Amino acid sequence: MTILTLCLYIAIVASILTFIMLKWSNTVQSVWISFLQNFCGSLFIFSGWVKAVDPMGTAFKMVEYFEEFENTAKSSFLKFMADIFPFMAKYAIEFSVFTIILEIVIGVMLIIGYKPKWASILFFLIMIFFTVLTGFTFLTGYVPKEANFFEFGKWAAFAESNMRVTNCGCFGDFLKLTPETSFKKDLLLMIPAIIFMFSWKKFHSLFTSSLRLGITSFATVALFLFCLANYKWNEPMFDFRPFKKGADIRSLKEAEAKAMGDVKIEFWRLKNKSSSETKIVSDNDYMSNIKAYKADWEVVEQIKSKPSIPNTKISDFALYDLEGNDVTEEVLAEPRSRIMINIPKLYYTSQTFTTAIQDTIWKLDTVKATDGKEFTTMKSIAEIKEKKEKKNSYTWDEKYKNLLTSKILPFLDSIYQDSIKAFFVVGGVSEDALKALFSQINVTNPIYTADDVLLKTIMRSNPGILLWRNGKIISKWHHNHIPTLDEMRRDFLDWKAPLIH
Repeated sequence: MTILTLCLYIAIVASILTFIMLKWSNTVQSVWISFLQNFCGSLFIFSGWVKAVDPMGTAFKMVEYFEEFENTAKSSFLKFMADIFPFMAKYAIEFSVFTIILEIVIGVMLIIGYKPKWASILFFLIMIFFTVLTGFTFLTGYVPKEANFFEFGKWAAFAESNMRVTNCGCFGDFLKLTPETSFKKDLLLMIPAIIFMFSWKKFHSLFTSSLRLGITSFATVALFLFCLANYKWNEPMFDFRPFKKGADIRSLKEAEAKAMGDVKIEFWRLKNKSSSETKIVSDNDYMSNIKAYKADWEVVEQIKSKPSIPNTKISDFALYDLEGNDVTEEVLAEPRSRIMINIPKLYYTSQTFTTAIQDTIWKLDTVKATDGKEFTTMKSIAEIKEKKEKKNSYTWDEKYKNLLTSKILPFLDSIYQDSIKAFFVVGGVSEDALKALFSQINVTNPIYTADDVLLKTIMRSNPGILLWRNGKIISKWHHNHIPTLDEMRRDFLDWKAPLIH
């Protein structure tokens, strides 16, 4: 689905709602204002809903924005604001839930005509917020990596590779929009936002005042609980991510790799070294005159053909053992059922302390044999010094440790009765910390590492449980909904799988 197709569907819905109101309601004062109310309200409800099914995903996207805002503020006249963004990132999930609920509630207020003046003000303000986000994302394409956003004199030709955030997250994982498309969408939505500010008195209002209040209040509470259910209590109700149940990760990874291998360079964006003029030349032209171009021009960007299959996070799926060996293919090629414990982040504290150790310095002496013909080498202590060495000690967060020891490990023990082995995959932690922490709870399963962003994409639950077979994700479970052994046997386990020795 494209944004144009989505807007067409919403326009049809808005037209039907407006027609019904004209036929069976006397509240329509202006057909176009009522249509805009229904269109913008429906768009906001849908946009908010596809994010409400995965508020954690929106939180991750907000963290990206906050990090880029912090980096921009640090080296600009907004330096005094830099410390605000780490604080906001710390509470990204709360901020995510708030904005999602606000977006949907504004949509509801527009459609039913509740508090027209406030609905128009809130719509206008949130559109300014969205436009700033998407505008920043798109405009960073003109800002070289080494330049600050506010150094306008250093802005150059647009290059997709310059963009700090590559996807706005406006529709969650349901629909990926380029920053340019998102920005243009928000600019267009600013038109009805401005119209509403001056025409809110012409809003239609459905039902009675008390019923409108009841609908808005109920929607707020229900949405809050719905958001909690989709990240805190369970995995998202609807999974729009590439790592959904049933996905054949092995085949998809191979297909995406092949598609990327078939990508060709079509054009070169060049900048003149002396005049800073930019131009785009074809690949054939550039390669035929490469010496002449290199003398006076520098490459800004390679413009490549689009892959036949869109590249997703599946292409980044890679697992490593603690020695740094790639075990991805080994895991994906395994024909038997395997359980993966997905841990994007471990919760623990660490302390660095200094310890004294004895460092022995040896010396070698050459000794002549008694017969005077042979020489031997003798080793003796030259000096013993005390050397100070820094070490780290690690302590589990007790709540997280209890989650592993009371839920995850007993589950792994139960399925091992059926010869189902398991492995842990952890992100964002050192090998030293991993060994120290897992030894405290006597984990003997293989421990692998992966990119923490990848693991957050695979599951929102931390820890989460996945059942793999033949490179496919058979099922996923939040740690609050771990299946029993009987349920595993009934629904998921392959009883004909060979036993593991």
